[in-house]
Amino acid sequence: MNKFELIEAMNENHTRFINYINTLSEKEFLFALTEKWSAGQQLDHLVRSTKPLILAVRLPKFILQLIFGTANRQSKTYEELVEKYLIKIAEGAKATGNFIPAPVGFEKKEPLKKELQLIITKINKGISNFTEEELDQCILPHPLLGKITCREMIYFTIYHVDHHHFIIDKALQDNCISN
Repeated sequence: MNKFELIEAMNENHTRFINYINTLSEKEFLFALTEKWSAGQQLDHLVRSTKPLILAVRLPKFILQLIFGTANRQSKTYEELVEKYLIKIAEGAKATGNFIPAPVGFEKKEPLKKELQLIITKINKGISNFTEEELDQCILPHPLLGKITCREMIYFTIYHVDHHHFIIDKALQDNCISN
């Protein structure tokens, strides 16, 4: 995907997720299986995990390269990056530290949705300031995937929201939770 396609996919996937969250009743938003996150916690996790990317796409590219280095390989494709992430998940990788959400009450639904949308808007603005080459040259640390290119981090962010959307939907469907 080129940077314009990346921005479009970021908008589409996050808008679809936010629209889905809009449809959830309080009961659905708060439902959680034992040892699993509620939809509210999934939303909070997405806010927590995307927010750091704002700084990364706003920093001057030479600062990113100074801090994290430059890529010594080509960026993976979207499909390759998703496959790598799914392998890590299958091996038992889980969110840690600041990426783990606390319980989220229904009153947080609107503020968290708005925050996620604002974060995506800011990330997309930052992406537009990268050249195609810079997306493949600059690297960032990912807590599960290690050092990945900026393009791969954006691929991850595009996929990550769909991953959590699926988890929420499956839990609600499998447990017949609805109004």
